[in-house]
Amino acid sequence: MLSLRVLRGSRPAALARWALVVVASAGTGLLLLSSLAWALANPEHGAYDAVVRLGWCALPVAVTAQLAVAVGRSQPADWPGAELAAAGLGRIGVVLLAAATAALVCAVGSVVALLAFLQLRGDVTGVPFDGVGPGLLAAGKTLPLAGAVTLLALVPATAAAATAARLRPESAPAQNSPRGLPWGVALTAIGLAVEVTAPKGNALPLPSGLGAIPPGAVGGWVLATAGLMLAGPGLVHACGRLLASFRPGALRLLAGRALQHESRAIGRPLGLLSATGAAALAVQVFQHTAGHPIGPVTLFATGLIAFCLLATSSLALRRAKSTRADAATALRDVAASPTLVRAALALRTTLVLSALLPLTLLVAFLSSIPTPS
Repeated sequence: MLSLRVLRGSRPAALARWALVVVASAGTGLLLLSSLAWALANPEHGAYDAVVRLGWCALPVAVTAQLAVAVGRSQPADWPGAELAAAGLGRIGVVLLAAATAALVCAVGSVVALLAFLQLRGDVTGVPFDGVGPGLLAAGKTLPLAGAVTLLALVPATAAAATAARLRPESAPAQNSPRGLPWGVALTAIGLAVEVTAPKGNALPLPSGLGAIPPGAVGGWVLATAGLMLAGPGLVHACGRLLASFRPGALRLLAGRALQHESRAIGRPLGLLSATGAAALAVQVFQHTAGHPIGPVTLFATGLIAFCLLATSSLALRRAKSTRADAATALRDVAASPTLVRAALALRTTLVLSALLPLTLLVAFLSSIPTPS
């Protein structure tokens, strides 16, 4: 009830951000329910194929939880932390409230997904929707309520756990260089090595008939993604140090210091974007090899993942922009020209993209080496 009251008292901008989480949670819930319906409609494929199909939903669940965390981190002013502390709710209590709020919002999205799925199956109107294949709806078959509720509870539970983990009370971060770059590079290299050398046996089927891929390659991609996210802040900070080195002028010094200051806020979302872009390029190679068109469910999942990643990155950039308010005020006080500020923004954006694009292409090339069987 307290989470509901906090949401009701939030500002319109905060409610709009939570609406993004509702949309993402509803989309992920539809994917989970479609996997359950496919298992009901195709019992001849066995439990293994059903579990594999459900396992590919892990990525939408993860990016939805990441979006919920980003929304929670983007609005500390909207949550009445001082008032709750005065009422006896400490910092840990505020974190638990944030986790409960994320779970509540995702639960709303899960309910929307269930209602939409029942409507498509024809359980409400009695007529199933003709535009969706029967294998995705299992129309005419009884939908197990316990299984559907268990699957729909995955997103709220994951979002609550991720929010509690990321918003836990901690000391203010130091302003020195992030130390995750060497570990991130090492983890990415290990993941790519696992992908390239993955044995070909016991391949996992890819969605939409794109062939199969060794399980070790999937594990290697997970390691590489974690490495890119870990290395992201250090990479952005290194770009900032490079700009601010070797007798910088006002433009390079301003752009470099801004990158160093924002490296912790924007590094991980940029690393995740890089890993996802590499995965998308590798999937294009798989599709060209298999010669099979991508199905509607895979296209829907791809669009959902892109939506979550773009929203998460936008919130991270917005949060980084809010931390530059004091610097912007200082620049106005010294009569810095708007052209200088725009040029610094363009310079740091260009440098970060120049560092991330080759890395993304390299990871995509190495990820596509284990060709689907």
